[in-house]
Amino acid sequence: MHVTFLQALLVAIWIALVMSRAFLGGATTTLRFSPMMTGLVVGIVFNDVHNAMIATAAIQLIYMGVFSPGGQMPSEPAIATAIAVPVTLLGNMSPETAVGVAVPVGLLGSYLYQLRFFVNTFAMQRFTDHYAAKGSSTGLTFSIIGIPIIIAFIIFIPFMFTALYYGAPFIADLIKTNSSSFIFHILNVIGGGLAAVGIAVTVYVIGKRSYIIFFLLAYFVAVVAKPLGVTMVTYAILGAIIAFIFVLAKSETFNSIKDNFGSGGMGSGISQDEDDY
Repeated sequence: MHVTFLQALLVAIWIALVMSRAFLGGATTTLRFSPMMTGLVVGIVFNDVHNAMIATAAIQLIYMGVFSPGGQMPSEPAIATAIAVPVTLLGNMSPETAVGVAVPVGLLGSYLYQLRFFVNTFAMQRFTDHYAAKGSSTGLTFSIIGIPIIIAFIIFIPFMFTALYYGAPFIADLIKTNSSSFIFHILNVIGGGLAAVGIAVTVYVIGKRSYIIFFLLAYFVAVVAKPLGVTMVTYAILGAIIAFIFVLAKSETFNSIKDNFGSGGMGSGISQDEDDY
């Protein structure tokens, strides 16, 4: 089991692009917060998209309710996925194992992102003050946009390359050798439970108790349909149809009430009563 030089370099460059916000704002933020695209990239690089996406789906569940207060993530989903998915592919492990690897790696990745902020503070101050004194708009653009991207590449590419090229095979060998031990059994159980925590946080963030019925519906449909081998894509299509019907029903109800009030229905009845008095 090993990671080639090119594989480690390509994944490291991808993470540097995501963490540097080189895709200009919103798109990069979405890629950073969601593991799915990073999992796809890892799958393509390692020529095993199918198993990579299975592992990534498990990792995605634990980050469903995670948000970024003040711009700082408590964990870095993209970095976690970039390390955990190759480890899972190399060791031919279960998705629960991927979650167990992703959690500590994601926590370490958050400290790396803070290091980027720390370095940016000094570098941008120096270059921005220099170009502002010269009145160079081109220099200020480079200082504000270009410098943070360059610093992110300098920080993330060496770290991710080293972690993938040397660390991923070592972790995979370690887990595979000790997979039957009590400690790794505990990690697998915890990894499976973290997905439920992610879903629960998402339900809490939604903030409307009346919508919990849809969560219960999805759970019991999944339990009932499990022997049928229904795929995740089918569930997604079914969920989209139910959501569309729900929105359509609410819209029709709202329009019906609006029409009744506006065309002599309930509204005119109220006016008539007021006239009688």
